[in-house]
Amino acid sequence: MNLANIGLVFAVEVAGGSRSLLEEFSWRVKGGGLDLIPIFACMIVVLFIVVERGIALYARYNISKNAFLRGLRKHLYAGDLDKAVHYVTGQKATPLTSVIKAGLLNVPRGEEDVQAALDEAALREIPKVEARSGYLAMLGNAAMLLGLLGTVSGLIGAFSAVGTASAQERATMLATEISKAMNCTYFGLAVAIPSLIAFSIFMGRTQAMINDINETSVAVLNLVVNNKEKFKNTNIQNYSDD
Repeated sequence: MNLANIGLVFAVEVAGGSRSLLEEFSWRVKGGGLDLIPIFACMIVVLFIVVERGIALYARYNISKNAFLRGLRKHLYAGDLDKAVHYVTGQKATPLTSVIKAGLLNVPRGEEDVQAALDEAALREIPKVEARSGYLAMLGNAAMLLGLLGTVSGLIGAFSAVGTASAQERATMLATEISKAMNCTYFGLAVAIPSLIAFSIFMGRTQAMINDINETSVAVLNLVVNNKEKFKNTNIQNYSDD
């Protein structure tokens, strides 16, 4: 690289460093051209899923399994199914509490019905925990491939300019097409990397919540079986799913 080229690179870096973040973003979007549209579409969907799943997994569905079990255990040890059901109903509505409530409502029918109700409720509630997180990996990979597609398109345009453009136009067309190629790569990776990180985090959280549901279901079933003599006089007519 000669001194002129070094000076040009330095000038570009200085100019880039003087831009604000908004100006830098606008410059990159302009450089990427229309090939950025599908990448931005992926980004919008990713943002929606991240916000929705973040609220669901860390706020709406979040409940302390240990605290919940401690409160429930004392009512089941006492054989007071009415208080146990009211305790669960009084908790925040989550997949975990919905599964346990379904099991408790079937205690008067016997342990086999309790197990069947827990399994049925788990099949209904667990998909709510798993919903949409898997799309983050797909959208991340799609954004990466769309960025690669834009890069290839830009390089094709650059090589085409070398072969067909006049000497005066060649430098401008090369700069435009190479800028398009690099900016497509940039935005593709900028969407893909956070998407895949969010996917890993949410899948870990999802698995932890599923484990809590399964563990709590087994614990409640064991409590019902070990204290079944205390529930013999419980009247099934007193309970409903409402």
